[in-house]
Amino acid sequence: MNAHELRLKSIAYRKTILEIIHRGGAGHTAGSLSCVDILNVLYNHIMNITPENFNKINRDHYIQSKGHSVEALYTVLADQGFYSRDELLEGLNQNYSKFIGHPTRKVPGIEHNTGALGHGLSVSVGLALAGKLNGYTYRVFTLLGDGELAEGSSWEASMSAAHYKLDNLVVIVDRNTLQITGRTEEVNGLEPLADKFTAFGYAVRQIDGNNVEALADLLGTVPFEVGKPSLLLANTVKGKGVSYMEDQKAWHHKVPTDEQLATALAELDAARLELEGIR
Repeated sequence: MNAHELRLKSIAYRKTILEIIHRGGAGHTAGSLSCVDILNVLYNHIMNITPENFNKINRDHYIQSKGHSVEALYTVLADQGFYSRDELLEGLNQNYSKFIGHPTRKVPGIEHNTGALGHGLSVSVGLALAGKLNGYTYRVFTLLGDGELAEGSSWEASMSAAHYKLDNLVVIVDRNTLQITGRTEEVNGLEPLADKFTAFGYAVRQIDGNNVEALADLLGTVPFEVGKPSLLLANTVKGKGVSYMEDQKAWHHKVPTDEQLATALAELDAARLELEGIR
């Protein structure tokens, strides 16, 4: 997809995220909105993951360590053809449904169960190392929330990633600076985050994580350095795309009312029309 198509796709994804969370009565709204541009670019521009090749080993792999924002991932996988949008809309958070509040391998297109925050990176490091040892050419992409970096396992995995020179590993941090109880720097300070990742042996880049064109350009250059795992600090806005949700911790897992949903969808429709040059 080109940049214009990716922008339109992000708007459509945001509408679906809001609709399925509203219909399902639960979900992590703002975090899904902050990371959906990243998933859009990965699945529509960077990775070679499809329903047709999903059961093959030597293809790209994606682990969503930021498991609580699964609504964004479910939305993108539906668009990729792993299942229908209607199945997702009708099934999210319903009794006996496979579309639960964290990634599960019962859902087509999901590679690993995540949600106990902090272990997704460890799994990704193991998968990347296995690829190196077995001579595969696949790449491993993983998305972390910035709040989960308080988990020590993330840093243990990082040491191994650098030690084994896993330049087939791409780690993306959704740096929206908010977690459920407040600002990350108030809850458990992370800065200077780029310097820490550099010290742990990553090739580090920073970017506007809600700019699909910039994401596509930069992710198209991985690995950033041969012999080093790549780390992308994606500076995002929690609740991106909906004015009253943006940068508000209250929307971490708040469900929009009928009126709030209508307002949000109207904002996104207006953004689509503007992008298409209709108004």
